[in-house]
Amino acid sequence: MSTDTPLSSLPADPRNLRYGGVAIALHWLLAALIAGSLGVGLYMTGLPFSPLRLKLYSWHKWAGVTILLLSALRLAWRLGHRPPALPVALSRWQLAAYRTGHALMYLLFFAVPLSGWAYSSAMGVPVVWFGALPLPDFMPVDQPFAEAVLQPLHKGCAFTLAGVTLLHVAAALKHHWIDRDGLLKRMWPAPRKESA
Repeated sequence: MSTDTPLSSLPADPRNLRYGGVAIALHWLLAALIAGSLGVGLYMTGLPFSPLRLKLYSWHKWAGVTILLLSALRLAWRLGHRPPALPVALSRWQLAAYRTGHALMYLLFFAVPLSGWAYSSAMGVPVVWFGALPLPDFMPVDQPFAEAVLQPLHKGCAFTLAGVTLLHVAAALKHHWIDRDGLLKRMWPAPRKESA
């Protein structure tokens, strides 16, 4: 057991422990899109040039733009709605890890799609959201720079996001299955009803 001083305490009203419906919906929608986009990204890069590869690249870009928009919406919602209090006392290092992990995930929610968009722009390949809405290029065409800098940046950010997400999931499952402290229930879409 840690000897650090707990920095959070159990609130009096258990209803204040849960996130609201909008925050929960955005959390799980982004989780699904990010997991799907990463899977498609890993699969498509190994394919030979073909109609399937072009289609998957389009889907990957559409997902990236959608993730970017939903991340902006989620951040705006988060800034306007205070998160619920933690249901458990966390030590100083746990609270620091919790805050650092969340801040890093928010940063990467933007860095991954923006670096992908920059890479596409620099390669001279326009991004047309869902094949209907052309988006502006915000980088001049420079294929050597795209391949030497932007592609590794996008890939590195994506793998960093995957790693931080795995740590986030591992921590949530540890709190749920080992600590049994109710932390995961704050963001679960269908919690069990508490008996009166």
